[in-house]
Amino acid sequence: MTPVDGCGFCAILTGEEQAHVVFEDEVSIAFLDHRPLFPGHSLLVPREHHETIWDLPDDLVGPLFQNAKSLSQAIRTAMGSQGAFIALNNVVSQSVPHLHVHLVPRNRKDGLRGFFWPRRKYDSEEHMAQTAAAIRGVLEDRR
Repeated sequence: MTPVDGCGFCAILTGEEQAHVVFEDEVSIAFLDHRPLFPGHSLLVPREHHETIWDLPDDLVGPLFQNAKSLSQAIRTAMGSQGAFIALNNVVSQSVPHLHVHLVPRNRKDGLRGFFWPRRKYDSEEHMAQTAAAIRGVLEDRR
């Protein structure tokens, strides 16, 4: 791994900064968020510095998200929670420019409201069809 100067998560990976590690393997490391939404809120980061999901090499996607799955189950059990919120910000709202997956234990009526945004309907069925076609078109171009 080549750490990036000024990256707080790289500093944790190199041991320059302390963290409460809850999981680690050759692909990733997870530690408690220092400003959790709820106790058990952890951050899973790849050992290699990648800023966004788009930068993550294809061969790391599966192993990283397998770790997210296992870790979210462990957090749920350890915290006695009903479910989990699993999120990943890319650029917008990304406080540290190192890819990280938030794994947050959740319970019904736990008071978490800050994540919910106002929903908006499409202008029409045609607008919805055009939007879907635009996304499919980009995916087809990438093949």
